[in-house]
Amino acid sequence: MKVRLKEVFKDKDAACFVADSRESGLAGWIHVSTTPLLEVERRAEVNGLVVDERARSRRVGAMLLAAAEKWARGKRCKSMSVRSNVLRERAHGFYLRNGYEHYKTQKAFRKEL
Repeated sequence: MKVRLKEVFKDKDAACFVADSRESGLAGWIHVSTTPLLEVERRAEVNGLVVDERARSRRVGAMLLAAAEKWARGKRCKSMSVRSNVLRERAHGFYLRNGYEHYKTQKAFRKEL
């Protein structure tokens, strides 16, 4: 994790925001990045958003998402996207409540290099 964090912190086109709680310490984090694309205007993507179970339904996720969106606007992004596993229905509701629209369902493919 330390190696990954160092890579994210070195990347000027990525950011990581954290939320802490006086009671439990780390309440959540979000990792967001942007990449210039040919297919659409510059957009940011949420690469990860994790909120501690004890901090859920307390607006921690919404605050982290707002911080990432503000950062993305500062990077001249015209939109923000997020991918969420089809099984994560609670997360889907969260994104819909925060102004995101479900626009596509797709399969994901990966190859080890």
